[in-house]
Amino acid sequence: MLIDSHCHLVYEGLAGRQREVLASARARGIGGFLNISTRQSEWNDVIAVAEREPDVWASVGVHPHEADAHPDLGAAVLVEASAHPRVVAIGECGLDYHYDKSDRGAQRERFAAHIDAARQTGLPLIIHTRDAEDDTAKMLTEAVEKGGIAAVLHCFTGSADLARTALDLGLFISISGIVTFKNARDLQEIAKSIPVDRLLVETDSPFLAPVPHRGQTCEPAFVADTAAFLAELRGETIEDLSSATTANFFRLFAKACPERRRGAAA
Repeated sequence: MLIDSHCHLVYEGLAGRQREVLASARARGIGGFLNISTRQSEWNDVIAVAEREPDVWASVGVHPHEADAHPDLGAAVLVEASAHPRVVAIGECGLDYHYDKSDRGAQRERFAAHIDAARQTGLPLIIHTRDAEDDTAKMLTEAVEKGGIAAVLHCFTGSADLARTALDLGLFISISGIVTFKNARDLQEIAKSIPVDRLLVETDSPFLAPVPHRGQTCEPAFVADTAAFLAELRGETIEDLSSATTANFFRLFAKACPERRRGAAA
């Protein structure tokens, strides 16, 4: 079994055919999906999918691109929303200085609110970072040193230095279909070096379809292609990589753990 640890099922390209998309993924052995939110207005829709589908979970968060549009977002509203039983993570959140779609100071303030909410709830952070490695590393280092923080750097495309920092802090790294691209040599080298107990896989669908689906709308089913490429790259069997990344998912997103759910229902 594989788990798509990061997909956007309410985004254009997937929203109108969620049942078909999920059925296609299940047919390829995908046994779980983490449906990610990027703005507060999406939270109800993202959670609704998880309420309807027993193998889908939800996150609540605000993408750094949306920081300016959420000036009053604090930890309290994230904590309240994350109390829903199907919400297993805070995010995606973080810093993006590549496009600068929101003020950098506002991005850091919103990111700090997510970190606070994660500490209060015990839920892990899903982190987006692009061209903001120094500030991301600084904020995460301070957060981990303060205690009570677990996190994954999703759709990792950063430097080897950032990967080492994340691993030194005890964080997870998630690899998307970008690793299959011909020009992703640096990322491929980093992906080979990630300890197997810190590795996740994702699609970030509907974006970034892996080879052999380049140019198509990305779907959760395609995480199987990324995983197959990654297993060959790392010299592992697909069975071992699937087992490890699935175990890692439930270790990080413990609220989604099947044993925990059975215990709650008893």
